[in-house]
Amino acid sequence: MSGEADELMRAAVLHAVDVHGHTDDAQLRESLRAGLRDEPVADTEPGAFIQLIEFSTERIDEVETLTAEWAEAIGADRTARWALLAADRDRPNTYLEIVEFPGYAEAMTNSAHPATARFAERLGKLCDGEARFVNLDVRATARL
Repeated sequence: MSGEADELMRAAVLHAVDVHGHTDDAQLRESLRAGLRDEPVADTEPGAFIQLIEFSTERIDEVETLTAEWAEAIGADRTARWALLAADRDRPNTYLEIVEFPGYAEAMTNSAHPATARFAERLGKLCDGEARFVNLDVRATARL
């Protein structure tokens, strides 16, 4: 199950009490809380489309703020399912963003959105040089 921690806790307590006969007490709640886990971020499957964006900047905090502003601006029109931002340990001020979409068509819909166009223009001004894009079709996945 996924959701807010409080919602999950209520559902788990109700289940434990109604189905298994437990008592709703601090020990039950502590035990259930210990079992909560974050949903995996990168849950990709064959047929998905991934875009890698490599860029350099000395203004990464501004890039992260810009990304949050883009997410708010695009709202429900967003077709990206998840994104990951990583810093290159071997090259200072170099970053890689990995963005996953259900498929290529959804990625192109996202790219054509006015909020994405504004994001790309503003990102270019924050970067040192041009970003490098790599477009990938997911062929296989494996849990390791």
